[in-house]
Amino acid sequence: MINIFNEIFYYPLFNALVFLYEYLSFGDLGVAIIALTVLIRIILLPLFYKGAKDQAIISRLAPKIKEIQKNHKDDLGKQGQAMMELYREHKVNPLSSFFLLFAQLPILFALYMVFSKGITAETLKNLYSFIAQPAVLDNYFLGVVDLSERSLLIVILAALAQFFQGKMLLAKTTNGKDSAQMTQMEKMSRQMVFIGPIMTLLFFSALPSAIGLYWLTTSIFSVIQQIIINKRLAVSDEKLIEIDKKLHHKL
Repeated sequence: MINIFNEIFYYPLFNALVFLYEYLSFGDLGVAIIALTVLIRIILLPLFYKGAKDQAIISRLAPKIKEIQKNHKDDLGKQGQAMMELYREHKVNPLSSFFLLFAQLPILFALYMVFSKGITAETLKNLYSFIAQPAVLDNYFLGVVDLSERSLLIVILAALAQFFQGKMLLAKTTNGKDSAQMTQMEKMSRQMVFIGPIMTLLFFSALPSAIGLYWLTTSIFSVIQQIIINKRLAVSDEKLIEIDKKLHHKL
């Protein structure tokens, strides 16, 4: 089983990192890690985009979700059915974020192996025959950060990027609300804005900064992706409002 995992995930990712290090990063391991992370995110873009978009739409549906919970508070069966009809109407999957996490797990574990082991004389034995072995091995990023060691700065930056992404996922309707006015989903979303970055600080601060740099890069990518999604959803909202105004005007 381990050999199958290595063949499918670890070896391809390691060879891609060495290739980027040798030919596209000017001998900077940090630049190679950033390039590899961006490449992975581009390949998995449809999966990530769908998950992030569903989360943003569900966040916007919070008032309707609260209304359903209020109208069917004594009948959980009808409440669940109404919720599923709402999700189907808006073409979203409430479990998409969990599916996205599980889909990432093999890749995340393989990347952990790649970055924790690094590019060493031992790991270079795993190179494919058509990948040239680097003449010089340098674990530094921009000549300053030793990626084989821990870096609190990179971890803090990664946590901040994750925090900003979480803030962008919060529905605007939660602004100004107290705890009693929020739905359970809104409360959980607000809690995760803080829990996620805290977990990042606790977990990645004990690992080589190469892994933290990957998480920082993927978090920044997610922030940019979320900005694009939110802008597109805002345009869609404006179009719906305009259509609604025209219908009322005709009536």
